[in-house]
Amino acid sequence: MEFMFAVERLKLRTVSTAWVDAVWDCEFTDIEPLDSAIEEEIKEDPDVFKKIYKQLLPFSSDDDGTQSVWTVLGENEVSVKSLVAVLACFVLGAKAKSPSVEQRCHSLQAASLYLLLLKIPGSVANKVFHQILFDTCLDIILKCWPQSSGKKRKKDSLKSSQGDPKSGKRSKSQKKASEEMDIYEDEEEDEEEEVYFSAQDLLRMREDVVALVRTLLRLLEKFSLRDKPQSADSCVRIFTELTNFEPVVGELSFTEKRDVDRVESLPELAYRGLWLLCSSSHGEGNECRRRVFHRLLYVILMMRKEERAKPCLLPPSQTIYKARDQAVLFISQIVDAQAEATLPLLRILLQHICHQMVEKAEYRVSGAQAVGKLMTKMPSRDYAVFVKWLYNYSQNTRVVFRMFALDVAMVLLGLDEREADDSLGPELAVYLSHRFLVRNIVFGRRSDVSPTVRGHALHCLAQCLELPSHNATKWIHELFSSSSTTSAQTLLETGRSEQTLKRTEMAQKTALTFRTIELSKHKSLAGASRRSGDGSSDGVSQNTTSLEYQETMALFKQRVSDPKTNVRKCALETIMSLLKHGVIPCTPENLAILSERCRDPAVSVKKKAMQCLMDLLTVLSDSSEVQEAWLRGMVPAVIDSESSVQEKALECLDDIILTHIKSHSSYRHDNTSQKLAWDLLGLICDKCQDLGRYISKAFSVWARQQKFSAAFVNSLIWHTEGDHAPGAWLLLAKVARCSSKLNYSTILEAWDRTVRSPVVSVATTCHILTVIGDIVSGINEDTKSRIVDDLMGWLKGFSLPLEVISSSVETLFRLGQSENTKDTMVFLNQFCGELVSLCEEYLSSVLLNERGAENLNEELLVKYLYTLGVASLHCPAKVQKRVFLLVQSILTSSEQPGSEKGVELPASQPLSQFKSSSMPTVVRAHAVITLGKLCLQHEELMVRYLPAFARELEVGRELAVRSNVVVVLCDLCVRYPNTLTRYIPNISACLKDEEPLIREQTLIMLTNLLQEEFVKWKGSLFYRFAVALVDPDPSIADLCEYCLVDLLLKKNPLMFSQHFIECIFYFNSYEKHKKYNKFPETESQKNKLSLKGQMNQGKRFRIYRFLLKNFTDEQRFNITTRISQDILACFVDSELPLDAEGAELLADVFDVLSLKEIKLTAMSGPAPGDEPPEDEMAAAKAVLQKKLVSQVQKKNFVENVIPMVIALKNMLEQHRSPVLKHLMAYLQVTMQDYRTEVKELFAADEQLAAEVEFNLKMFEKQKEQEQQELAQQLGNFTLSPRPKGSAAASPAAVVGGRPGVATPLAPGSAHRPSNNCKSADMLRRRTFAGMLTPVGRRGSQSMICSGSSKGVFDGRAISTPQESINEVTFGEQVSAIHCEGASGRHNIPGDESILHLMSPEHDAPAPRQWNVESPIVRKSRSKKRQL
Repeated sequence: MEFMFAVERLKLRTVSTAWVDAVWDCEFTDIEPLDSAIEEEIKEDPDVFKKIYKQLLPFSSDDDGTQSVWTVLGENEVSVKSLVAVLACFVLGAKAKSPSVEQRCHSLQAASLYLLLLKIPGSVANKVFHQILFDTCLDIILKCWPQSSGKKRKKDSLKSSQGDPKSGKRSKSQKKASEEMDIYEDEEEDEEEEVYFSAQDLLRMREDVVALVRTLLRLLEKFSLRDKPQSADSCVRIFTELTNFEPVVGELSFTEKRDVDRVESLPELAYRGLWLLCSSSHGEGNECRRRVFHRLLYVILMMRKEERAKPCLLPPSQTIYKARDQAVLFISQIVDAQAEATLPLLRILLQHICHQMVEKAEYRVSGAQAVGKLMTKMPSRDYAVFVKWLYNYSQNTRVVFRMFALDVAMVLLGLDEREADDSLGPELAVYLSHRFLVRNIVFGRRSDVSPTVRGHALHCLAQCLELPSHNATKWIHELFSSSSTTSAQTLLETGRSEQTLKRTEMAQKTALTFRTIELSKHKSLAGASRRSGDGSSDGVSQNTTSLEYQETMALFKQRVSDPKTNVRKCALETIMSLLKHGVIPCTPENLAILSERCRDPAVSVKKKAMQCLMDLLTVLSDSSEVQEAWLRGMVPAVIDSESSVQEKALECLDDIILTHIKSHSSYRHDNTSQKLAWDLLGLICDKCQDLGRYISKAFSVWARQQKFSAAFVNSLIWHTEGDHAPGAWLLLAKVARCSSKLNYSTILEAWDRTVRSPVVSVATTCHILTVIGDIVSGINEDTKSRIVDDLMGWLKGFSLPLEVISSSVETLFRLGQSENTKDTMVFLNQFCGELVSLCEEYLSSVLLNERGAENLNEELLVKYLYTLGVASLHCPAKVQKRVFLLVQSILTSSEQPGSEKGVELPASQPLSQFKSSSMPTVVRAHAVITLGKLCLQHEELMVRYLPAFARELEVGRELAVRSNVVVVLCDLCVRYPNTLTRYIPNISACLKDEEPLIREQTLIMLTNLLQEEFVKWKGSLFYRFAVALVDPDPSIADLCEYCLVDLLLKKNPLMFSQHFIECIFYFNSYEKHKKYNKFPETESQKNKLSLKGQMNQGKRFRIYRFLLKNFTDEQRFNITTRISQDILACFVDSELPLDAEGAELLADVFDVLSLKEIKLTAMSGPAPGDEPPEDEMAAAKAVLQKKLVSQVQKKNFVENVIPMVIALKNMLEQHRSPVLKHLMAYLQVTMQDYRTEVKELFAADEQLAAEVEFNLKMFEKQKEQEQQELAQQLGNFTLSPRPKGSAAASPAAVVGGRPGVATPLAPGSAHRPSNNCKSADMLRRRTFAGMLTPVGRRGSQSMICSGSSKGVFDGRAISTPQESINEVTFGEQVSAIHCEGASGRHNIPGDESILHLMSPEHDAPAPRQWNVESPIVRKSRSKKRQL
């Protein structure tokens, strides 16, 4: 018999029975090798297992006529145990180290033969099946294939794109180390010997793998794994691994039943096996399908899941993406085929995809696409339930969850919107609408606490407008319409999103098994949902409230200024999309958001803003507002400090303007691009003339790049005779200098037309004059003389606009310029001198003639003054002293400064030799500019007339005159820096001028002088400059911040720390220190620049905070020591008196030391929205760094600060100074970092240590109670909307104290809910007078607002102000707030829930006396009792 002949080749009769028993006893795990002689005999035939397989195959059929193989083996006395043992020996041969090709092939063939034995009826009765051997046969599939060997894991902490360990930035990924993933890389293990395989070897092994998988499939069709769950899991695992074993050509069909012998693709065979395992024959209920879905979860997530190991990310590749798509398709088809059984598993699968998602963008996008495809298979009810779950998921505390919820929402918005059927209730129907996704998930995350989520939400909002679905666009339009409505819960969730995400973790009932994931929202949100009523749930309410357009735009403007770069970029993208699609109007205000961001501090934001303007201009090229915004954003960028931004701006200008300047043969009136280019040039000549100098910079760069060809210049000349003449002359004026060949005849003809024209176009005429000046070298002398005569005729007529006068004189200079300097001076003295003489003659007739001022032609006088100024610069020798006196006489004020009694005379010399003048303001303003130009060329006379300028700054009342004086003095600083040094105080005093224009202009010009080092930081200049930080005009304050930080601090990094201590003295006007604040200033200047007193405390601290915020940690550390040595030590040593002024100074010092900005960043906690370090190494490094810094700071605190503080405390107690509470407040803030070391640090003063420790305990107890009260109020109360600028609502009370001695609050320290502030921040905002004042001394009125010992007044409405009842408004703005346990009040039937407010006219009830004792008092009392 052929079968037995084939079996005999295994030499089963010669195999030792003892060896067989040992193999079975060892459970096929650690078996002894087969006798080498027997093994060699078996291997003599390489196809021995294939031949046995072929002969055994007929026995596996269901044909009843076939003889049983077990009978045949028994008749021939062949032991089944021996057969299985020999097969197991060869199967395990592949597990040897570096097995050969022959060993791998024999292992695969033996495994196939064993599985075939299992398929034969009677295998169970003959005990052929062994679970360990069965699982080993499955593992051999991957073990034998060489690609699976040598894969090792590489740790990857899944940092986001913003995380960079080298730069010290925190990553924005998962918090816990247990959530880290591994990334697999194909790298050979170092200890494993490398084995190389030929293509023929690989083909042989693949054939054996395919044969083994086919045998397994045939087995699963007949052999049930219902009672073998571990084996079923092994089958699912192997089939899942094989799904991405090799690429698949074409699409797979899982429903088509083909013979397995005709299927050659291993992934298709694997999915056939998974389909078989989804049948109920391999498991009870849904367990079999659950196993399959669980394994395919990791294929969809692009992860690799090994037994008893956490999932590992697979590097994204086309093969991995293809495997993911196949898994999604397989699940979709099996859901179609077995809908009722698989829908619950599909929902679980989607939840686990969301729950196990990582933060890497490519994995999130892939996962969201998979979720979207699978959700299309869900009926409407299941779809709505999952969207409801997704909404709760979007409010999870983990950043990656909220990010992924946005990705899924965007995918769902790309699908067709579902219609609600009759079987779906209204509470679920709302979740089917795209409106819910847009409003509650995408728009709802716009104010997320995490900047990463905020930015992504804004990006998604912009992408909604690009979707092909019109529904999403419609709901975006509704969001920004003035009459739009939104759910009350959306507003509530938006307003408190940061609090909700910060307070507590959401409850996550998640097991490691593949089960349903339940998410419960925070109780405050749940309570709000219950109150919404009308059958709605989970934050979806049918009651709507108005969402104002202005508030929404204000939010986006806030996001454009967000501290995080990514958020600003996404906000710009969103605003661009809103403008592009007409959601918001293209008003100058909205467009200015984009153009202003082209000057953002971050380079990436600048480029994003420029790209947004380009995209917007492409779509709305006909809008003049968009064109102007594009110019104002793009053109100034050509002088940006970053070269890459300059290059991008030049590239955009080239693409939009220069490229579309065509000649007459190529020009088309209907061409949109050409029309846009000329429209932009027209705007530059009209509304945007102030951009001319930036255009000149761009053309100078292009000239070096030789961009202007002769054809381009000729095209411009052709356009000068058409409708585009202004723009053509503008470009020609920029390129004429670098063009060698020009058509002079056309230019001269244009000049002749301009001279003869009665109407002069200012911009075009100036451009023509510039072109003529550039072509001077190419025209003959006769033409030059003719042009000179024309110019002189123009100028002597004194009828030209001022801009044309300046251009004409400049062109006149260029016409007379020659290589011989003497000839040039002769020419200029002749013609410019003639103009000076004419101006002098006219001024004399007006100023020196008694009737000259009668019928004064103001406009003509201005033109004479202006001509005198520009002409005198070219012929200083022709300017006589008489000219100076004439111009100066115009500046003489009609009011003498000393005419009023008691008025202090200015320090500058009076100009009493002139009669009082009553010239108009515009004339005096131009006289200042003219006199400044005259002084540029005459230093001796300049020294004499400088007091006139200083006098005008001090006593002048005319805005234009004083503004021009500032310009003249700053220009003179460039020419004569040493001479003008003494007048810098006069200039800097203008930083406190009553006119915003002068303050802004002075700030800009001083910044330029400081940058170029024409002016030094001497005297009080820095402190006067810093005063602009608290300018009443916010734009000036912002400009000052920019100048100090982005321009001046970069040049001198020590500037802030060097001046900080003296800032405290200067702004408090304290002059008793021997070293600080010793500046020669007049009383008027001191009063003008002083920030002394309680009224200005907010301004002082705004400056302190700004300076400290820009300190380095080293500077913060040093400034604390310097304050102790230079200020505190002076009071301790009695160098400074502890009078009223000294008390104010000390109070400021202690409040400064209490600021969070002075705390080292290494000691501070993470900023709001920042995620803690993810990997253990970074976390350990941060802890070690904090510990080291803490020890250094502690040593400095003990050695330098504590002795001073103890001495000052004793001194302040002796004087009973109110500064004592500031000192105690500073100690409590500082001791938060040394909570357990109070007694050790204050060993020198036990009483002080006890007081500090007692106050800290009281504060912590009070803080805990306030947090509990706040949580209860937020869970039970509805916050009423309050108008902007109203008193801030706060459920927290202030510790009581008398109003007269209350600690002054630092700026911006309004009372807020306690859970939003760290303990140190709360201490900084809190007064400690109540803690230091005995109970018996407290006034009765002080307890009205301070409340009970719990820290919250039980009867105060949360929406009422804390301090005063005057601002309470009754009506719509005050809600009926539930108040439980209100004792001592009359209960009105039906009105138990109404909180009744007492009228201010009634007397307040007497406060309750609390029995509070200090531990010192209690200790002394106990000692007395013992005695």
